[in-house]
Amino acid sequence: MGHLGTYHLKKYHMLDNCEIIGVADVVEERARKASERFNCKAFVDYRDLIGNVDAVSIAVPTNAHYIVARDFLSAGVDTLLEKPMTSTLEEADQLISIAESKGAILQIGFVERFNPAIRALDTIIERPLFIESHRLHPFFHRGTDVDVVLDLMIHDLDIILHVVNSRPANVEAVGISVLSDKIDISNARITFESGCVANITASRVTSKKMQKIRFFSYEGYHSVDYGRRELVSLSRKQGDNGQTEIISNNVEIKDRDPLGEEIKSFIRSVVSRNTPLVSGREGRKSLDLAIQIIDKMKVAQEEVV
Repeated sequence: MGHLGTYHLKKYHMLDNCEIIGVADVVEERARKASERFNCKAFVDYRDLIGNVDAVSIAVPTNAHYIVARDFLSAGVDTLLEKPMTSTLEEADQLISIAESKGAILQIGFVERFNPAIRALDTIIERPLFIESHRLHPFFHRGTDVDVVLDLMIHDLDIILHVVNSRPANVEAVGISVLSDKIDISNARITFESGCVANITASRVTSKKMQKIRFFSYEGYHSVDYGRRELVSLSRKQGDNGQTEIISNNVEIKDRDPLGEEIKSFIRSVVSRNTPLVSGREGRKSLDLAIQIIDKMKVAQEEVV
């Protein structure tokens, strides 16, 4: 369960059409406290939930994603699996195959897809030409079981792939370790087949948090502040005097909690049996690009040495 699992429990607890049956955590005391708080059963072995639940959220360390999700999906249990989907593409492919063979829902937990600023952006953006993204966080030991690319940057990779809707043609990347034995700061430059170029920076060793992404396109400029859930959208138009003017677009943003919306969306898929907004196949795309970036970083490090 862990830290993020508690947030999931809070959101499920608020839904009238959900009943929390149980919580599993390898730390028995943590499971017990959660069971008391949410009035459900406590388990140390997640497999004890199989046969007792219709759907699960999996928020365990990345290296356990595949095994835990495999066991639930093999039993036909609908699964919301936190990002990154798995550690390897082979594991991701196997989960997708199992889910499809069992008719189980598999949704990947890219919470920014449900950020109201991103949802508003979807209604106005057309063909981006250049994207600049910064996701900078202070250091926490939580999440350092993987490189910063899989920990943080992958959120932005998912959004960029969603918006650009084109395959990567070239990837360049550099990264360094600072406070952990993994890569803590990374920058990637991706050129897509559409011609769009994305420059992406992720760090987990900064003093202040920044979560922003900017899109430049023919129709205008759009800037999203993920944390504030704000969207600034500008476009150009011909003024009465014949000169080009910059105007601010009035875009409606519905202030909603992204994680709450993600879980509501998952439950809707469970009930309707419709493909989730962020399906296993969608999650695989961002994992594929993240692994390409990690491989490029390794090559760059070897060249320096």
